[in-house]
This record gives sequence, structure tokens and C-alpha cells, in this order.
Amino acid sequence: MTDHPHLPGQLAGSILSDAEASWPVASSESKYESPYVSLGVDTIVDPDGAEHARAVVSPNDAIGILALDDEDRLLLVEQYRHPVRRRLLEIPAGTLDVPGESALDASIRELAEEADLIAGHWESQLKLVATPGYSTESWQVFLATDLSPVPEADRIARLAEEADMVQWWLPFDEAVAAVLAGRISDSLTVAAILAAQVLRSK
Repeated sequence: MTDHPHLPGQLAGSILSDAEASWPVASSESKYESPYVSLGVDTIVDPDGAEHARAVVSPNDAIGILALDDEDRLLLVEQYRHPVRRRLLEIPAGTLDVPGESALDASIRELAEEADLIAGHWESQLKLVATPGYSTESWQVFLATDLSPVPEADRIARLAEEADMVQWWLPFDEAVAAVLAGRISDSLTVAAILAAQVLRSK
């Protein structure tokens, strides 16, 4: 390792990566439990031996789907999100709330449930941790292409906020422009679109 010649910090090599680590936990206290999310408080011990209380939110992990049609249009769903009191434009997404379900299987299910679509081709695009300062949640994004509609008889009735969803098809380049202009703000959607744009430029 080499120090930066003029600024605090060290110069990184060509390969820099997140690393597994775990500080000791002196105690854990459960504050809230539900099938969807739990909240606890861990008291962690730093390398100097000092203790610090940290809230830990543990929701189900989630997936997102970049669904592109044959004309390079991206599917966005417009959905009411009560915590932020806004209707957000998002890629189809959902949680891994079926026991034993893989991330890919959850993506297949969510695309059918939210958009009445089947994809003939699936490809893993991106893996993320959502808000690591207080949450254990991780996300995985898949690219879905070779799309066809779910037969009418097999479609699932959407409920609550999902019943109010609107599906939009936006040219991919315009989706990138909408992200950069701040018209799309959902973090999973932003990360997925920009990652796809970078992959296209390689």
C-alpha cells in the first residue's frame, strides 16, 4: 500500500473490493418482528473496546427486473409509495418472501404479477446492498428480454397499491436521460438503468 502523495488516504490497485468483516456483538435486543421486516438493536464493540448501539432493520431481500422489448423500450411501473407520499417510476421489483424461492424465480414471479409478462431470456446484471448503515437488505437485478404476455386466463389480480399501477414503456436512452434529470428517483431503478448503460458502453 502506498499513501496518496498529497491527500489523506492510500492509493488503490486495479482490484478493490468490499470485504467480509464482523465486529463483536455484546448484546442484541429485538424491537419489532413481522413476516416482512424486523427491527433490532445490536450493541457492537469496536477495535478499541468501546461499545456502540446500532439499529438493524432486517427486511426480506429483493429483486428488480430490467425488462426490455424488441424495440429497446424499458418497462417502468408507476406506483404509489406511501412512506414518501409519491407515485414513483420503478422497474418491476419485489421481495423474496416465498420460502426457498431463488432470486431468479422471484423475478419470474414478480414480472408476471406486476406486468403480465413472461421473459424468454434472463441474465443477472447487478447486486447491491440497499442501505447498509442500518439495514441488512440486499438487491439483485436481472435483465429480462424476449418478452411475451401472460395468457389472460393465467393473470393474477393485483391488490392495494399494485392494483393502481400503471405500466409505461420508455425508450432506454430516454430512461437514462430521465434518471440524470432527476425524474426517476427510486434507487434500485436508478442503479439498474445506469449499470445497464455502462455495460452497453463496454
